[in-house]
Amino acid sequence: MSIRTNILLRVYLAFGLIMLFALAVMVQLCRVQFVQGKKWRAMADSLSTRYVNVEAARGNIFSYDGSLLATSVPEYELHMDLLAGGIADDHIFYEKVDSLAQKMSAFFGDKPASDYSRLLRNARKDSSRYELIRRNVTYLELKQVRKFPIFNMGKYKGGLIIVQKNKRILPFRSLAARTIGYKNENITNPVGLEGAYANYINGESGKRLMQRIAGGVWMPVNGDEEEIAPKEGADIISTIDVNFQDVAQKALEKQLIKSDADHGVVILMEVKTGEIRAVANYTKVAPGEYKEKFNYAIAGNQDPGSTFKIASYMALLEDHKVDTNTRVNTGTYQIPGHLIKDSHGSIGVVSVKRAFEESSNAAVAYLVNTAYHYNQSQFTDHLYKWHLNEMLKLQIPGEAQPVIKNPKNVSWNKNMTLPQMAYGYEMQLTPLKMLSFYNAVANNGKYISPVFVREIKRMGNTVEQFEARVINPKICSDETLKKMQEMLAGVVSEGTGKSIINNPLYKIAGKTGTAQVADGNKGYRAKKQYQASFCGYFPADHPKYSLIVVINDPKNGYYGAQVAGPPFREIADKVYSSDLEMNQSTPIHFVGNTQPPKIKTGDRKAINQVYTKLGMKPLYASATPVETDTSNGIAVDEIKYKRGYVPAVTGMGLSDALYALGNAGYKVTVRGSGVVARQSVTGGSVIPKGSKILIELE
Repeated sequence: MSIRTNILLRVYLAFGLIMLFALAVMVQLCRVQFVQGKKWRAMADSLSTRYVNVEAARGNIFSYDGSLLATSVPEYELHMDLLAGGIADDHIFYEKVDSLAQKMSAFFGDKPASDYSRLLRNARKDSSRYELIRRNVTYLELKQVRKFPIFNMGKYKGGLIIVQKNKRILPFRSLAARTIGYKNENITNPVGLEGAYANYINGESGKRLMQRIAGGVWMPVNGDEEEIAPKEGADIISTIDVNFQDVAQKALEKQLIKSDADHGVVILMEVKTGEIRAVANYTKVAPGEYKEKFNYAIAGNQDPGSTFKIASYMALLEDHKVDTNTRVNTGTYQIPGHLIKDSHGSIGVVSVKRAFEESSNAAVAYLVNTAYHYNQSQFTDHLYKWHLNEMLKLQIPGEAQPVIKNPKNVSWNKNMTLPQMAYGYEMQLTPLKMLSFYNAVANNGKYISPVFVREIKRMGNTVEQFEARVINPKICSDETLKKMQEMLAGVVSEGTGKSIINNPLYKIAGKTGTAQVADGNKGYRAKKQYQASFCGYFPADHPKYSLIVVINDPKNGYYGAQVAGPPFREIADKVYSSDLEMNQSTPIHFVGNTQPPKIKTGDRKAINQVYTKLGMKPLYASATPVETDTSNGIAVDEIKYKRGYVPAVTGMGLSDALYALGNAGYKVTVRGSGVVARQSVTGGSVIPKGSKILIELE
């Protein structure tokens, strides 16, 4: 054999060995991928773990009077490990699976037992370790489910895996819903208190170790236990009074339906503190049906109309351009290109005070234009000095930027802008902005920014407190202020508000407003739309509350007194009659030998304070509450709690129940509204501190 042949033979042999080796590798790869693929993928999955966030229970939002406006209640997802230790034996599983299916079907009533049985059997065949059984299970339902066949074998043996979710509920449903707001991951801009104080309310997420199992499903490694427990959010104490809020919403809705309006706003504010006691925003969604869809109170910028005349007359009085007894013509006032007319016609030549009371547009336009025509910035300087062009810097998001023109603006018309501004046109202000200015007049000239949140608390301890920001300590002189207060009181006692708003039992001060509003980009002439409003405060001689009602595009009448007056009067009357701190003209008299008033179980000091206000004295001679003569007093029995035992809170209001259980060291979840009817752990029981207790209110 030649050398050349020998070399070729060796080359062919080496090539053959390489090909054989490559073929062997290919065969093994195919075997691993297709024959043993399931086994290796399952092993890879079992080695994959990760930590996931566990959502914290969000903090509560309380009203000014302690009522719960928003809270988080636990809801649960039920999953099942079909290969759990207690049911590893097929005989045990198949012996009990139908009993479990029947229990689930009978208890939830969502599908027949056969469907539950099929679900569980198929999951068993697929060796599912984390099969979803049911969503949205309550705590009380969960307690019963734990007793079902298989699940009652124990935490790990029965295969029941519980995943807690937190559901946000509003116990008073639509009450102050827009102010409370909501949290939505898909919405960038925060809404209401929920959005503005999310950093406090959200709490801190915990951590749970999850393992990926076959099929790419992630299941908890340690069941429903977290490696790092979440930290609950802080509580927000708002300024809202639920009773006043309810009154405001009902009065507004009733008038919107009656006048067939497009939307409306009511805001009730405490004069001295600036705290908002009620705010309602309703938009028509169907004939006769209104919902809270947009916060017009803080974002609804429009021409305020005649309610703005308070600023015009304040400027005139402050600059000594007029006095309240100055005579002025009413009816019409001609400016270049436009005739300004009074809607009710002329009342002749009258005093400035009378022109204000009867809301003469012609009079105020003439007075302002005459006084400031040759120095127009002198008028607008007042508006800027009063910060009417600035935002209020509210605690909740969404406030609109006010628009107050000045002679430097491109759109300023030297013949028309000034006289039209005098009666509330050529500007954009929100209802809350207008109310805040009236509140300053009621507050002896102190202009403050409205407050929606008074305090933030965590575990009962104050984190932060809020007070109203002072915008302007004195908007005008005491002389001007007194005259404006007299003029505002005159509107109700003698002027446009007399027939509807005046109440002989207490004094109201304020101003009616009727404004034609522009129809989007089409302007004022495309379609006549009006805005009716009334803004004021009460009692006029010692103001405690300021109030504004604005109703937009009413179809049945459009004058301020006619449309906005009735809800203003209704709200003011009910607030005045329910506030015992106001100096009421008619003293309260009590008759003896009557049934004692019904009370909730609660804090003794608070009960005694109520009785004292009602002119009744508490008694302590009786060990138990009894019916008694109210002339002699009311028997009060003090409930004492034993340390280490669960307090009995049935019969209490929510704030007292939360206080008692929280002080005893328990975590509380709430369902319903009203008085505590049931508690998940009976009073007097002994359970570890930190345990969760559900209370149901009715």
